[in-house]
Amino acid sequence: MNNENHKRVFVALDVPSAPEAKALASTLAGHVGGYKIGLELFCSEGPRIVEEIGPSEVFLDLKFHDIPNTVAACSRAATKLGVMMFNVHCLGGQAMMKAALEAAREENDKVQVIGVTVLTSHDAASLRDMGIEDFPRDMVRRLARLACEAGLDGVVCSPQEISAVRAECGNNFVTVTPGVRPAGGALGDQKRVMTPNEALQQGATWLVVGRPITHAKDPALAAQNLFN
Repeated sequence: MNNENHKRVFVALDVPSAPEAKALASTLAGHVGGYKIGLELFCSEGPRIVEEIGPSEVFLDLKFHDIPNTVAACSRAATKLGVMMFNVHCLGGQAMMKAALEAAREENDKVQVIGVTVLTSHDAASLRDMGIEDFPRDMVRRLARLACEAGLDGVVCSPQEISAVRAECGNNFVTVTPGVRPAGGALGDQKRVMTPNEALQQGATWLVVGRPITHAKDPALAAQNLFN
């Protein structure tokens, strides 16, 4: 691994099959700190893909959002897989977040439970379409405070809100940041973005990077050059 920064990168394995995911993980071994398994891959391959990738390196990104009892059950099942980290939606409310945390801690007190604040595909206009008048930064700050009060380990937020989360929840609160794009890279459906170096300078704990690495002709080289 080139430097300590690369250890703070989760690569998003947003592919539809286990062979593709395992090939990427094998190619990127030693170049990144872990792997994000999201809805597409998990729905295609089921829980066994976590074991095949290596659960201690997995951030399970399923964004649980339901009544507290259901989310508690899901959290317990996710923790039993042995993952490093998983997430729930902050919009599920404080009771739901507490239920998720308590269930997870009963299984493994080392697993990190984090809350999703505002997706990086949203901007102020799309929030208004949903009847939310807050700017994304204000919404993220409010939801991060709820997550912190519920006892969660951290939140998912765009790099643009890291400083607001730090101001609200302190420097030990984990910030996992998608919406990271190398300078000049295509934004895709992301709207609130920064470069990898900018995100780390803002205080990101983890960076989540997908297409700039996984869609590159040479994913390992793209990972190596991420901070150049």
